[in-house]
Amino acid sequence: MSLIDLGHTCVVGFQWGDEGKGKIVDALVEHFDVAVRYAGGANAGHTVVVNGEKFALHQLPCGILRETVTSLITCGTVIDPAVLLGEIASLRERGIAVGDNLRVSDRAHLVLPYHRQQDLLTERAARPGSRLGTTARGIGPCYADKAARRWAFRVCDLFRPDSFRERLAEVVAHKNAYFAAVFDQREPIDASMIADEYLQFADQLRPFVCDTIVLLHELIAKGKRVLFEGAQGSLLDIDHGTFPYVTSSNAVTGGAACGAGVPLSTIQSVVGVVKAYATRVGAGPFPTELTGAVGDTFRERGGEYGTTTGRPRRCGWFDAVAAAHSARINGPTHLAVMHVDTLAGQKELKVCVGYRLGGAITTTIPADSYDLQEVEPVYETLPGWDEDVSGCRRLGDLPSAAKGYLDFLSQRLGAPVRIVGVGPGRDQTIFIEKEG
Repeated sequence: MSLIDLGHTCVVGFQWGDEGKGKIVDALVEHFDVAVRYAGGANAGHTVVVNGEKFALHQLPCGILRETVTSLITCGTVIDPAVLLGEIASLRERGIAVGDNLRVSDRAHLVLPYHRQQDLLTERAARPGSRLGTTARGIGPCYADKAARRWAFRVCDLFRPDSFRERLAEVVAHKNAYFAAVFDQREPIDASMIADEYLQFADQLRPFVCDTIVLLHELIAKGKRVLFEGAQGSLLDIDHGTFPYVTSSNAVTGGAACGAGVPLSTIQSVVGVVKAYATRVGAGPFPTELTGAVGDTFRERGGEYGTTTGRPRRCGWFDAVAAAHSARINGPTHLAVMHVDTLAGQKELKVCVGYRLGGAITTTIPADSYDLQEVEPVYETLPGWDEDVSGCRRLGDLPSAAKGYLDFLSQRLGAPVRIVGVGPGRDQTIFIEKEG
């Protein structure tokens, strides 16, 4: 099967985010008609480099950079209108068309100013060892309100101004009492100011808003091909990640069906994206973390600084135990291995193939984050290479050690490597067609 004939496809990260999903989506989406962002909010950051120009997207699908693609932000997401409208304005200023090619779900939940405030207050109040290291974008509190139902607002609520104002006043009164009691926050939030701001957003959002479930099914019925664009990574999934150091939504393949409103059988291919080493932003267990020169080299050569926060990413060797956990959950048909160029110059490469815990070795990831923090990684060592691979455009151009490394990861994760990233540019991507 050709890579450009994948059917409806989900691109999903297999690590702690930042794997390079944005670049993969950008590389594939020209062969699709629809790009769907199905989970998460402005805490996600996808970086795409086009002709040397960098685009950092948070709320918008990467498909928006292709004018012929219809980009959908569906009901599994949470939307910060200020961020979304700011991104739209920024892209337009840079000559990127955003209009009929973008649609936003009327069922998506709204991030409000008090969500961001709650995020900051909660992190500040936590003792240092228990902080989650959130992006402080209000995503967790928004999803918490969604689950609680009583305090939540959706995009469709913006189009009933009187009702929105009335209910917002009730919710803000609750938030003020909560912030005062829990955080000793005595300066009250002004519900009227928020209502004024968000009802202005409503007028600006109105042209984009629709029932994306109906629209997506109509597009599929017309034979349009859909690319589901994951945010964060599977090890940050609320159910399957390294809890509690996770995001607040389902970042795995199953989250695409639920978040977009399609049957799971719609998804015909899954591209699992991994970085050739491992990174993590913020707090949480990281068994293969490197705190010395090698980790620093990965960070600088790989540009490992958060797209959303700018925070330096923690770097380490590839963790095949954790990535195999993600593979079991997502069922990859193809693998994309990114940042292979960053490994150049390493004489030896280590891959974690097991965890030693309590005198025993396991090849599965423990549920308990305290246990995961205590594991000792069991490594297998592979030969490295010195050659600069950033100019390679075919599999045969890669050094034999690099090809061996890719084969090793493929065996560990149980799927063929079909895409290799050797740099940030659109053209720095190797596509490997199925042999035979």
